[in-house]
Amino acid sequence: MSLLKRIAAPPDLNTGERRNYIGVQLDAIGVGIASAAAPYLPVFLARLGATSTEVGLLTTMPALTGLILAIPMGRFLQRQKNIVRWYSMMRLSAILGYALTGLIAFLLAEQALVWGVLGIWALITIPQTILAITFNVVMNAVAGKHSRYELMTRRWSILGLTTTLMGLITGQLLTLNNDAFPLNFQIAFILLSLGGVFSAIITNRIKIDLPEPEVTSNLTEGDEVAPRLGIQESIKAYFKPILANRPFLSFMSKRLVFLFGSTLAVPLFPIFYVKQVQATDGWIGIINNALTFSLVLGYFFWTRISRRHSSRYIIILTTLGVGLYPLFVSQTMQPWVLAILAGLVGFFQGGLDLVFFDELMKLAPPAYIPTFISFAQSLQYLSTMISPLLGTAIADQFGLTAGFLVSSGMRLLGCFLFGLPLLAEWVKQIKRPVITG
Repeated sequence: MSLLKRIAAPPDLNTGERRNYIGVQLDAIGVGIASAAAPYLPVFLARLGATSTEVGLLTTMPALTGLILAIPMGRFLQRQKNIVRWYSMMRLSAILGYALTGLIAFLLAEQALVWGVLGIWALITIPQTILAITFNVVMNAVAGKHSRYELMTRRWSILGLTTTLMGLITGQLLTLNNDAFPLNFQIAFILLSLGGVFSAIITNRIKIDLPEPEVTSNLTEGDEVAPRLGIQESIKAYFKPILANRPFLSFMSKRLVFLFGSTLAVPLFPIFYVKQVQATDGWIGIINNALTFSLVLGYFFWTRISRRHSSRYIIILTTLGVGLYPLFVSQTMQPWVLAILAGLVGFFQGGLDLVFFDELMKLAPPAYIPTFISFAQSLQYLSTMISPLLGTAIADQFGLTAGFLVSSGMRLLGCFLFGLPLLAEWVKQIKRPVITG
């Protein structure tokens, strides 16, 4: 038992920290089970005859809701003492969307079912928005300042392995029961959503303490209650710490460019697999699982690299690797080649996930984590709302290959922006005069 405890958590943690550390990893199992359903949701819609635009709504709807609600939810969560409770409830609510998708297919058919599924996931966007903020707050609190790479490597590795295993099983079962469509997808969605119940049970046991933000009192002598701020004053109070943090804004702007390129291709991949490659559900499962499994390898590799090299080197290398992926995908129609490419990009994506999370947490003041995270999420939602629609519009007008090329171009532009400071240093070194004798 002591050996298992040492493997599950660093040895220098106290009892409460160790419980949280292990809880976060157990939670990853439940989330991993449910996450195996995610790649098959757009495939389900595509097989029902959904258009590119309708498939793209799976990505744009959460973005629209998040763009509207992220900042208000950040302000709300900034005042909450029990963030874990919100994280647990929203995780369960978001995952139950898969169960509802399976159940509604018993009631609707064909085009009505497509819009019914989209309606469910339109509602799920609300807990997804809150979950995106609370996840970062909880993970950062559990990890502390010096073990973000270690904790997220452990968590995401467990999640990746669980998702890979469940996704492989799901893909093969869907293929074997292909004639039973859509019943085979319904059963898969309902069973995989049980992972959300396990997640909720585990996360309710996590206990964290968050630092209190500095509060400027509006009370005058003799007042008993501080007056509520007006809308204009509330907006100013929200943005004041963000606008004062130049490094955070610089990182966010570069990240936004890269995210535009990344989300542009999200709805294109399932359409490409189904309609152009004509891949079976089994092959689609293998492709997704190759990416997920290689993520695990990437987490461990880039964690080791982070101990010897700075974050900026990791960002440049990982954005470059992920940036080239749509370009290479557009040049093949072979499922086995797509699986290899997915395995390669997963390796780089693992490092990108870690370094983006670490940089975001380093630049956000501890007392204002919900505020800064909600702002970061709102920018991410902005890209997720606009970019997939642009991607599907390009695909409809010029073809999927054009969409993939634009996606790669924007990702590589983000890579270039992250590399500019390092390039500037190299130029200075080259121009520096050499003193001899």
